[in-house]
Amino acid sequence: MNQIAALVEEVFAGIRSQWRRAYAGKNSFTEPVLTFVHAVDWKEPWLIMLLVFHTALLTVAIRTRKRNNIQMGIFFFSLFCVHIAERLNSVLVQRWTLFAQRPYFDHHGVFISIVWSAPILFIASVILVNSLLTLVALIIKWKKTELRHRAHMACHKAE
Repeated sequence: MNQIAALVEEVFAGIRSQWRRAYAGKNSFTEPVLTFVHAVDWKEPWLIMLLVFHTALLTVAIRTRKRNNIQMGIFFFSLFCVHIAERLNSVLVQRWTLFAQRPYFDHHGVFISIVWSAPILFIASVILVNSLLTLVALIIKWKKTELRHRAHMACHKAE
């Protein structure tokens, strides 16, 4: 067990040292993020609508947390949206002049991954965590019922 812990620590130390070398002299993670945020014109109508879409989807996901069928529908819709991101990016690379002021979309898909896929993956993760918590509660309820049944059966058997 100590060997595994040492191996994991060694891997993380290597990742940390590579991260430090990559961002030497910079404010680590915040500088590239702030550069991205300042480079985008967040007042463009399509970006505002995209933000409204993400907010609405998150709100629906939170408000329907007790309805598993709706949650699974939103979850698979979210995964489908992430799945089509590459195709969507290839279309938007060619037609950005129809709705945007600047060419945000690149052939690598970095911009669409940040503004489209990342929020949707976050929402899918919220749904997944909620589903796992629901599953744990169901397993606990089932186990309590099973233990009560066993105790009841043992009580009747003793009589």
